[in-house]
Amino acid sequence: MPEVKGDSGNDTENIDHEAKAHNKLTKELLEIRNRRSGDSKQNFLAKKENFVLAGGIIYTALYVLLIFGMTSGAFGNSTAIDHSASKTFLDIGGECEEITDEPWIHIYPNEDAGTFSMYGYNLPSGYAEGTYTIEQIDESGVRVESWSNSSTRFISPTGESNSGRMYFSAPFIELEEGHYDLKYSITVYNHSNSSDPNTTIVEGGNEIFKSVEFELDISKQALAFLPFVDSEKKHQVRLLETGARSCWGVQDLGNWGYVLIGAELGGGRETAMLAGGAAGIPAWWMAFSSLSLSAITLLIIYPLMYKVYHQDSDDILSRTHISRLVEDSIHKTANRLNIEIDWELYKIEPRDLSIDIMVPYKNTQSTLSDSKDVRSEVLREVLEEFAIFRVFKPVQLTVRTIGVNQAIDFESGVGIGTSNEHDGDEEEQNYSDFFSELHTLSRVEEEVRESLELFFARRNDLNMEAAVVTSDDRVIFVSVIYRPTQRFAFFRFKKTRDEVQTELHRFISKRNSDLLGSQELIVKGRNQVSTLSERSGAGRVERDLNNDERIVAVAKQDGFGGKMLQTKFLGDTLSTVEYMANEKREMINKWGFWGLIVFVWIPFMASGVLVGAMLGLLSRMNFMRVLSATAIGGAIASITWAYTAEGIVKFMHQYKLEAVIPLIIVVFIGAAFLHIRSTKMRRQTELFEDTLLDNFHANIQAKYGAE
Repeated sequence: MPEVKGDSGNDTENIDHEAKAHNKLTKELLEIRNRRSGDSKQNFLAKKENFVLAGGIIYTALYVLLIFGMTSGAFGNSTAIDHSASKTFLDIGGECEEITDEPWIHIYPNEDAGTFSMYGYNLPSGYAEGTYTIEQIDESGVRVESWSNSSTRFISPTGESNSGRMYFSAPFIELEEGHYDLKYSITVYNHSNSSDPNTTIVEGGNEIFKSVEFELDISKQALAFLPFVDSEKKHQVRLLETGARSCWGVQDLGNWGYVLIGAELGGGRETAMLAGGAAGIPAWWMAFSSLSLSAITLLIIYPLMYKVYHQDSDDILSRTHISRLVEDSIHKTANRLNIEIDWELYKIEPRDLSIDIMVPYKNTQSTLSDSKDVRSEVLREVLEEFAIFRVFKPVQLTVRTIGVNQAIDFESGVGIGTSNEHDGDEEEQNYSDFFSELHTLSRVEEEVRESLELFFARRNDLNMEAAVVTSDDRVIFVSVIYRPTQRFAFFRFKKTRDEVQTELHRFISKRNSDLLGSQELIVKGRNQVSTLSERSGAGRVERDLNNDERIVAVAKQDGFGGKMLQTKFLGDTLSTVEYMANEKREMINKWGFWGLIVFVWIPFMASGVLVGAMLGLLSRMNFMRVLSATAIGGAIASITWAYTAEGIVKFMHQYKLEAVIPLIIVVFIGAAFLHIRSTKMRRQTELFEDTLLDNFHANIQAKYGAE
């Protein structure tokens, strides 16, 4: 019949078309595999990202050495660096007052504490007597009243902690509004009692002196009506004719380097700059600290991100490629484990956040693996293939047994060797009767058990926790659970489960060769302290916060960079950054290079060089364009904040908004924390959504009925 011929012809055409498509995909995957295998043999510095990474590591090492040397006093406490910078365009405040190696005094108001902080520097070793006098001056310039106090401190010799330094404070919290003159002097003696006739001034300890004029205003905070603002009166000091600022010493700048980096990591660039501006840190040093942190981030984290996310256009796997690769991997695993996949119910869904794979399978007469082992083997095969093709998207795998043999107990051996041809009535068969008929094989089982016990008795690195030995005329099945005896075995025990199984199989076979005959020996082991990561070969595993059974696994990455990115901290950080970047991706796709600069520059929530770099990668920008755009944007942002922070702080002081400064810092830190936390929660919810899984289980129930 014509219709029949037509139908048959259409079927043949469809089959041919599918075969051609399959062959085309296979050929393309093979070409990509060959290219990826060849890339691994290239020199480390042959790739631009590796060269940048090497430069980043070198710069980080130099920066750490610089800060450590400054804070430790290895470079002394000279003010030459700050003085040199103040004479250039780097310091908009003008030239600072250089401090030599001679003793000198630094005085500045600490309004939060209600005191003047008074430091003596470069003092010789001995007993330093510091004396201050505060004199009130009326409108005609006459001294009205005065207050004084003194203190003696031991000055440590050169080389010891805080050598050459003395701290003293002069309170102004109890003074009334008015015009005052603060005078402070330091003299260093050889004894603590300056009145002792034997007491003399040490060499270089002659009196040094400094005075400052100031006005004291007392008023309530401008925002005193708010519940979180202190309603008490605020003492505000305004220094008169201060002249040039005192240059900062190397050690003090180093100490503030730690503070600025910590503040920027915790609350962002804005938090660091406001904190530094309030303390009077030179703008050039704040800019240098922020730029260094941006440089370290870009030169180290960005190349590592590039290694993970970048692929040449010809090497990018499409959804069809990924589906084919996964199916081929499952076919291999199914053949190896002797299971049957129900391809009608099988599902794979490559999503933006993960690749979801759902595998329903049937046990056969030759199946000797439970669902956990099947899941582990499927995941291992898939992730090994993904590692070759640089697919580092999280894989969420669900494996479920179906059919009449899904209740086989692979720990006890009950049900092993059954056929999937049995009907429902035979499922309830008493297997104990079946094994009782194998009494003639009991001697074999006993001998195998003795060999098993002897194997573990001779090992000092393993303990046998439990074991089951079963047999029939075809198979001897050994299932053993073991535990390493080493402390911290998770890290120290190097043997894989496969290696232990192989050693045990070899030992039993050799010792019982005369008894085994034609029977096949099957050995399965399970390490009690092994993790899913070990079993599957995953580089990183992420769990659902609400359900420990729900996990996603990422393929292993080779090299130092790959291992770094797959640590829990960096892995979680990178996945969160990727999610945030995806939310802003449309803007960068529209505005490109200049849009990326603006995004990094303007303090959007969750902006910055790291998120900007991820945006550029996801938008498939050129490596150097992303590096240039984020570097420019980050540099402009750091410089902008560094050179405006002091002005912002002065403006707040002028309008008595000092309480707002710590409030703003707290708000920035809190907002950053809450934003990151909410982003992680949104990602978790989207990553482990149940829609696909629910449909998968519903389809199985519809076809096979309830379990």
